[in-house]
Amino acid sequence: MMLTRSEVKKMKSENNNTNAVDPSGLTFTLSENVTAEEVRFKNKYGITVAAHLYLSKDIDTSKQYPAIIIGTPYGGVKEQGAGIYAQTLAQRGFVTMAFDESYNGESDGEPRHISSPDLFVEDFSAAVDFIGTRDFVDREKIGAIGICGSGAFSLTAAQVDPRIKAVATASMYDMSRMLRKGWMDSMTDEQRAETLVQLGEQRWTDFENGAPLLPEGFPREPADSVPEELDPITSEFFEYYAMKRGFHINAAAAFTVTSTMSFMNFPLLNYIDTISPRPILFIIGENAHSRYFSEDAYKMAAEPKELYIVPEARHIDLYDRTDMIPFDKLESFFKENLA
Repeated sequence: MMLTRSEVKKMKSENNNTNAVDPSGLTFTLSENVTAEEVRFKNKYGITVAAHLYLSKDIDTSKQYPAIIIGTPYGGVKEQGAGIYAQTLAQRGFVTMAFDESYNGESDGEPRHISSPDLFVEDFSAAVDFIGTRDFVDREKIGAIGICGSGAFSLTAAQVDPRIKAVATASMYDMSRMLRKGWMDSMTDEQRAETLVQLGEQRWTDFENGAPLLPEGFPREPADSVPEELDPITSEFFEYYAMKRGFHINAAAAFTVTSTMSFMNFPLLNYIDTISPRPILFIIGENAHSRYFSEDAYKMAAEPKELYIVPEARHIDLYDRTDMIPFDKLESFFKENLA
């Protein structure tokens, strides 16, 4: 059924009702040069997605600007690294928005902490729906950034949503590959089959218990040090999620156990070459444990594409280290390709 003009105007007005972001809830200092507003919008499944919209304070809302939507690290929230990207790029002339994936952060969806490749990809397109209907945004100039796990989600969204004109990833993780094949593709066929058996058994347990099993995740209070018994990769994530550096109460970096099943038949990057001729920028740290995801995706992608390596940076350093995140490169990439 078609909406009338008055109904569209009313809906748009409701979507424009915003509140200022509470700076105390951020893991970084809110700049005095931006305004940050809480916004909400529905994805195609009817789930309300929570986001923060960033605007430069000197923006002229009678004009139109290019926009960038930014996804969080896998298990993170908009108040962390995604917000840092959004704030910094807003100060450089873009309308930006960091959002929480469905079932996580402040977004709706029950039960909590479900991970779904289909839903997380859809959230990017829903963010395009919202930001592209702001009067001060040029809907022909919308780009996306995905950090860590949302890197692959942003690329998958771009594969089917041509409204996304340019994509950049930072410290990308391909979670479908990781959960289907294991670390460095080390999972055998037998191990994968056994994993599926265990997930099937867990679904019965979840059904009988009336709720899905959720691993404990990182501590719910900031830790003072990294436990010595952790392996190097877990230690790195602990440093960010569980210590003062990146701690946020909504980011336990844990998902329900049976969420893994959703990724087993959902390879995210099978059609990455179809993003062309829209450009892709892969940003990885020189010392990132995850760099093979970006390097392999770069090989699969068609031109135009670029692989940008940040000297000495680890995986998590591209979450929040403003002295390492190549914002000049991101600014030039989007200004050139959203022109």
